[in-house]
Amino acid sequence: MKPLKEATHDKHKEAERMLFNVAMFKGELTNEQYTKYLISQLEIFSAIEENFEMPHEGLKRKYAVIEDLKSLGVRQLEIPDNATLKYVDYLMGLDQKTINAHIYLNYLAIMFGGQMMKANTPGAGNMYEFDNMMECAGTIRAIQSDEWADEVNKGFDFMIGIFKELEGCLTTN
Repeated sequence: MKPLKEATHDKHKEAERMLFNVAMFKGELTNEQYTKYLISQLEIFSAIEENFEMPHEGLKRKYAVIEDLKSLGVRQLEIPDNATLKYVDYLMGLDQKTINAHIYLNYLAIMFGGQMMKANTPGAGNMYEFDNMMECAGTIRAIQSDEWADEVNKGFDFMIGIFKELEGCLTTN
């Protein structure tokens, strides 16, 4: 069995290279475009945090995303894109053992990849700010398993679908 990082490398690279992700990294998103991304993140984090145990309370991002949306002047949430709704529906059908792979994917991505993004995104950037970041990451690493590879890759497939849908807003603004 390959180590988790190696087994998920290709999907990770594919997600990183999505046009929306590249535009976010370059600081090219408008407030409206970034808001759509945050709404997607809010749905994912809410599904996980409201229905499953987290390895560490400091990982929770739901309220940080809400604060970021407020900082962008968002007063009413839009319905998220279909790809996000499909991912949330999938997440809601998982058990705790399986959701841990999606906690690994979604929270470490924001924790580590997000450190490169936060300076280039509109708004306050609360989603990327963790108290005791290394301690929080350590709680995920402590339960991490190479057996998660297929499930993490499924999560990447969902995220790639979300990025594809979000790319539609790049041409409309």
